[in-house]
Amino acid sequence: MKNFKNSIPVKSPKKGLLITAFLIAQLGIAQEKTEFKGTIGKTLADSKEYWPDPVTAPKGAPNVVWILLDDVGFGASSTFGGLINTPTFDNLASNGLRYTNFHTTAICAPTRAALLTGRNSGRVHVSGFSHTILSAGFPGWDGRIPADKGTIAEILRDNGYNTFAVGKYGVTPDEEASDAGPFDRWPTGKGFDHFYGFLGSQTDQYNPDLVEDQVHIKPDGRHLNELITDKAISYIQKQQKAAPGKPFFLYYAPGAVHAPHQVAEKWVEPYKGKFDEGWDVYREKVLANQKKLGIFPQNAVLPERNALITEWKKLTPDQKKVYARFMEVYAGFLTYTDYEIGRVVNYLKESGQLDNTLIFVAIGDNGASKEGTLQGTINQSLFSQGKTDEENFQSNLNNIGEIGTAKGLNTNYPLGWAQATNAPFKNWKQDAQSEGGTRNPLIVFYPNGIKDKGGIRTQYSHVTDLLPTTLDIVGIKAPEYIKNIKQDIIQGSTFKASLDNSKAESLHKVQYYYIFGNRAIYKDGWKASAAHLPDSFAVKKSLGSAEKPAPSNFDTDVWELYNLNEDFNERNNLAKKYPEKLAELQKLFDEQAKENNLYPLIDWQDVYNRRIHNTGADKGKTVSDLIKQATKPGGTNN
Repeated sequence: MKNFKNSIPVKSPKKGLLITAFLIAQLGIAQEKTEFKGTIGKTLADSKEYWPDPVTAPKGAPNVVWILLDDVGFGASSTFGGLINTPTFDNLASNGLRYTNFHTTAICAPTRAALLTGRNSGRVHVSGFSHTILSAGFPGWDGRIPADKGTIAEILRDNGYNTFAVGKYGVTPDEEASDAGPFDRWPTGKGFDHFYGFLGSQTDQYNPDLVEDQVHIKPDGRHLNELITDKAISYIQKQQKAAPGKPFFLYYAPGAVHAPHQVAEKWVEPYKGKFDEGWDVYREKVLANQKKLGIFPQNAVLPERNALITEWKKLTPDQKKVYARFMEVYAGFLTYTDYEIGRVVNYLKESGQLDNTLIFVAIGDNGASKEGTLQGTINQSLFSQGKTDEENFQSNLNNIGEIGTAKGLNTNYPLGWAQATNAPFKNWKQDAQSEGGTRNPLIVFYPNGIKDKGGIRTQYSHVTDLLPTTLDIVGIKAPEYIKNIKQDIIQGSTFKASLDNSKAESLHKVQYYYIFGNRAIYKDGWKASAAHLPDSFAVKKSLGSAEKPAPSNFDTDVWELYNLNEDFNERNNLAKKYPEKLAELQKLFDEQAKENNLYPLIDWQDVYNRRIHNTGADKGKTVSDLIKQATKPGGTNN
C-alpha cells in the first residue's frame, strides 16, 4: 500500500488520504468482487441478466455449537472425575471424546478473545481485558480486537451459516458498551446475527446487565441461564422455520459458574452435607475417580496442599459450616448450568438436528477462581479494602442464609474449594504459570463424525485451536479477506485428525502464557514458568494499608522447568537439573512475547495503582470507584 501511495502525486494531505482509502477499498473489493457473466446491451431486449448464486455452506456441513463455561476447575464436573453431577456433559462425553490436555489462557477475556479469533490474546490486543481498569494503550493491551483478526462468527456467516451468541461476551471495551455504541466491537459487529446476554465479565444472575443485539433491555427476574437458553432455542427455531436445513453456529457462554454464585435452592438441596468431609477429602476422591476414568495415570499423585489453605480438620465448626455451604451452592450452580445446556441438546435431538451437530464444550475459561479469598465472599468486592479476614468471615457467618440467593451480589467460594475443584493440579485462575490456571476439560461431540465414542484424547491443544479445527471439520478455508480487510494469520492448529486417531500428533508445538505477571512458555511437552511477585493477594491486601508490598521486579522472579510428558501436574521442578533447557525456553518466551505484542509486561501493581489507562474522565479515580461505576444497574459492565 505504501508503494501505491508514493506513486501518486498529491497536493493536499486530505486528498491523499481519500485516494489512499479509495485504493485500499478497491484492492479489497478486487478479492471479493463477483464477475458479471450476463450481457449488457443498449436495451433490455439485447441484454441478459446475471444473478450470482447465493453463498451456501459446504454440502452436509454440520451445525456448530461452542459452549464455554466460566471459572470451572478441572476436578469439578463428574465428567472429568469431580463430585458435582453434570449428566449432560457425561452423556456428551460418553458419545463423543474427552480431551484431557486442553488449555486456556488462565483468565476469561484473553481466553475468549483467543477462542473467537484463533489467535493469541496479545496478538488480538487482549493481553488483559477490555475493561478500562485492566487495559492499557499498547498494541497488545488496549482490549480492542482489530478488524484484521476476524472471528469464527464472521467466517462462518460469510460461508452460509447463521450465527448466534448468548451469554457472556466479555471483549467489548467499557467505553463502547452503552446504547450509544459504537457497535463494531459488540457481538453483532463481530459476525453474530443475533446476541442476547451481557458484555462484561460478571453480572447478577437475576438482574443481569442484559443486552439484546444492540440495546440494553430490562430482565424479567428469571435466572440468566434460563433466559439465554430460551433465547438460543428460539433463534434456532426461527432460523430453521425460515430456512430449513441451513446450518447455524451457536456460541453459548453462560456467566456460570463465575461469581456471583446464585441459584434456586432446589438445585442446592441435593448437595446438603455432601461436602462436610472437606476439601482435602474431596481432592483425594477426585483423583481416584480420574484414575478410574482413565483420564490420568494410575501412579498420579496430588500436589501438596497450598500453604495458604488450612487443613480441613483443623477448622472450627463454624468455619466448616460456612465453607461447606459455599461449596453446596457452587455445586448446585454447576449442576443447574448443565441442565440448561441439556435443554439445548435435547431440543436439537427432538428436532432431528443433533446427529449433524458438532459440539465443543470447554468446561471453564480458566482454572477454578481464586477471587473468593480465603474466607469466601457474599457481597464483598474483589477490590474491597479495610476489613480483616476475621471480620469478613464473621460477616459470612452472620449472613450464611444469603449464600446462593439473589441478595449475594458477589458470592464466591473460599480458596480451599478452588484448590479442591482444580484437582489434580496446583494453583488457580490467573496463574498462567501453572496447569491449574490453564488446563481445562474439553468435550468434542459429533455423532456423524466420531466413531470412537467415549474415547480419551491426550494431545496438547489450546483454545486457539478450536477455530481452525472447526473450519477443518466443516470444510471451510480461513479467508484471506473479511469485509475487504486482509486478514492476519490464524495461529491455532487443527486437531481434526485426533477425532479418528487417538495417537495423532499434536500440531500445536509452542504456546506462551501471560496473565498480569505470571507467565510460562510451552514447547513440545516442556514448560518453563515463573510466578510473579508480589501476587494479586499481596497487592490487594496492601490496599488501604500502611504496609506496601515491595516493588515488582520481573528479573527476580524464579523460573521453574517441567517435563509435562512425564510430570503432567508439575510436581518435579527440573530447573537446576537442566539449566540449558530452561535458558532455551526463556529465550523462546521473549521471542513469543515480541511476536504477540505482549510487551510491556504489566502486573497487578500497575492495575491497583492506576498506572494504566489513567486518562480522560476516569483520571484520578480509584480501582474501587471504577468497579462501582461499571457495576451499577444500566452501567457499562457487570
